[in-house]
Amino acid sequence: MRSLGPHERNNLRYFWDLWARSAQLPPAGAWRIWLVCAGRGFGKTRAGSEWVRGIAAHNPAAHIALIGASLTEARSIMVEGESGVLAVSPPDHAPKYEASLRRLKWPNGAQATLYSAAEPESLRGPQHSHAWCDEIAKWDASKALSAWDNLMMGLRLGNDARIMATTTPRAVPLMQRLLKEETGGNVSVTRGSTYDNAVNLPEHFITDMRRSYGGSSLGRQELDGEMLTEIEGALWSRTMLEQCRVDMPAAPAMRIVIAIDPPVSADGDECGIIVAALCEDGSGVVLADCTLSKASPERWARAAADAAEAWSADRIVAEANQGGAMVASVLRAANVNLPIKLVHASRGKVARAEPIAALYEAGRIHHAGQFPALEDQLCGLLVGGTYEGPGRSPDRADALVWALTELMLGKPARPRISPI
Repeated sequence: MRSLGPHERNNLRYFWDLWARSAQLPPAGAWRIWLVCAGRGFGKTRAGSEWVRGIAAHNPAAHIALIGASLTEARSIMVEGESGVLAVSPPDHAPKYEASLRRLKWPNGAQATLYSAAEPESLRGPQHSHAWCDEIAKWDASKALSAWDNLMMGLRLGNDARIMATTTPRAVPLMQRLLKEETGGNVSVTRGSTYDNAVNLPEHFITDMRRSYGGSSLGRQELDGEMLTEIEGALWSRTMLEQCRVDMPAAPAMRIVIAIDPPVSADGDECGIIVAALCEDGSGVVLADCTLSKASPERWARAAADAAEAWSADRIVAEANQGGAMVASVLRAANVNLPIKLVHASRGKVARAEPIAALYEAGRIHHAGQFPALEDQLCGLLVGGTYEGPGRSPDRADALVWALTELMLGKPARPRISPI
């Protein structure tokens, strides 16, 4: 350090080869697609930004596509974020961001244009020499493949066109396609976990993540960077669930119900509490998972009452096989002032779930957000009546089935004449 001049010292932080872990540097070989499939906090965004900076520095003719799940994310994360292209660039070699053109332009002539994966047609026509695609598993499932295909067909500038894709893994069709191509040499995959970058993350964050999510399906996916595989014979697949994901509905729902699958005892299984809605177009939406673990009857009844008030529900549906009238009494004691419908399970959990799974497959039910614990249970319900998901019983999944059965499979009310 003493041998370096002031200018060299100031620029040392921008010497990426010195600071990067080997997994953050491009792999050797003649790959065309470099897929970085790793947990949150691994350093994927920094690796992508540095790769783009290196391409621009060594190739003045480079035309780079920067593609995010949306234009907002492309700009706020890939360009202007803490690890974005602007932040990692030396001041004397930094690109200029032209917001009106969605373009980065370097002093040597290299340029990069921002695109949204939610607008696949915007990638039809433009030509590029390189591309960085961020969080591809988060792209709109109905448009991701079209966006990717349009990008690939426009990747025809230069003699060594390449794509870098960074993402936390999820079982979506685009990810599955790329991972299948790994064995052919066209795709080079770098895998890693959050903990690989522990030296650059707060110690309390690492401790909290291990304590809260260590060993769980959510932790395996979001922290360990593992793409969870499908269970053969499951009624639900992760691909199906990813395709049913939507934003929170803006229009008011026709009906909202709270469904409860009460535990046998306070020390037993979870108390499944699911909020679901029926929309004007006849589709169903899962709005929230308010499930509680090791809750007393008073506690889960209070939680159900709070959820009913928060979501303006018009009914509570509760399984009454365990406790019967006691379930209604506990709910009334919690000041539930709306109709309570007690349902009795005459068939097994899987048999009850099959008609609901068919509605998912038909595209009639959506999830307003991600519900990892619930979705793990859904993917553990197997044709034939067995359960191979987390925990002893799929209480969340059972509550979901009761809610959607009430909304989607219940007999519609018919007009009748009442005596005067």
